[in-house]
Amino acid sequence: MKVTIITVTYNSAKFLEDCMNSVFTQDFNNIEYIVVDGGSTDETVSIIKQHEKKIAKWISEKDGGMYEAINKGMKMATGDIIGLLNSDDLLASKDVISSIVKSFKQHKVDCVYSDLVYVDRFNTQKIVRYWKGLSYKRHRFNYGWMPAHPTFYVRKDVVEHLGEYESHFFTAADYEFMTRLLYRYRISAYYLPKLTVKMRTGGASNVSFYSRFRANRRDYLSMKRNKVPFPFFVSLLKPLSKLNQYYYTFFKKII
Repeated sequence: MKVTIITVTYNSAKFLEDCMNSVFTQDFNNIEYIVVDGGSTDETVSIIKQHEKKIAKWISEKDGGMYEAINKGMKMATGDIIGLLNSDDLLASKDVISSIVKSFKQHKVDCVYSDLVYVDRFNTQKIVRYWKGLSYKRHRFNYGWMPAHPTFYVRKDVVEHLGEYESHFFTAADYEFMTRLLYRYRISAYYLPKLTVKMRTGGASNVSFYSRFRANRRDYLSMKRNKVPFPFFVSLLKPLSKLNQYYYTFFKKII
């Protein structure tokens, strides 16, 4: 079983090498690593070239944003399974991919997701918030729940059949993608109770109240499109679904 990991970059020189090294040190040896750069003007391309012997494919050209770039990477992918790793994030341990592959094989599912931690941007040992996953239940989407997108790995044939990311949803494109696959088309899923990704704080949809408001409107449109009941009400509930992350973070800190 081959796993394709796609990293999308744009002026990512500050953290890109850390991201790449977390892929290169995995104990699973059948990884196809693809890097899609949006035409960076900093040292990003130079860093990519320094490591290109370990990179299966890479391109650097202007694009229409993150999700258009991800779709480019998906079209280039030849793996049985596709996952994403943001250019400023890290795989949390050396056995992440081998554990994900084992889950696919044992449970014979279409996708696997797991746990994530938000970490300080300049100190990845400092945990800011835990995103503890839940076992998969389709009805959880009715309350605004979603898996942690950076931990989401899916079979390539599912993407080919059900479609790639809809970039016009902007920062909600990941939510729309997972809602479409898991809720609307009911693909099978397994929750792996393991920390797999360290995500640096400062995501595009969470930097201000206004950006969060726009993201919630796009969430609503995603729900409406994928036939989630009472989409306006659920879009209001969606931010509340994250409260368990803060509870879990508080609990872990006390422990």
